[in-house]
Amino acid sequence: QVQLVESGGGSVQSGGSLRLSCAASRSSYCMGWFRQAPGKEREGVATISSSGATKYADSVKGRFTISRDNAKNTVYLQMDSLKPEDTAMYYCGADWPNGLCIWWQAPNYWGQGTQVAVSS
Repeated sequence: QVQLVESGGGSVQSGGSLRLSCAASRSSYCMGWFRQAPGKEREGVATISSSGATKYADSVKGRFTISRDNAKNTVYLQMDSLKPEDTAMYYCGADWPNGLCIWWQAPNYWGQGTQVAVSS
């Protein structure tokens, strides 16, 4: 089991920035971020392995940056140039089946989420 606690959500205007954090109760090979907008399915945003290899969804490439501090078991999501369509509940995930680390597949563990709202 791993417990995940997200923080850093909030409200920002279009073009602004936010930094999300997710602290895990233990180390994990792969950690990532997902989001779910009202009325839509949860979608992957980005993943990062313990070695620092990253993958991003096309919708956030060039605007979002995922990073991690292995000593603190914490993953971050720096979100720049935010758009209203980025408004969603953002969830942290950890541990993928079969040693994978991909944003288009669901992880084994989820955090409780942190809300991000971007106004135009």
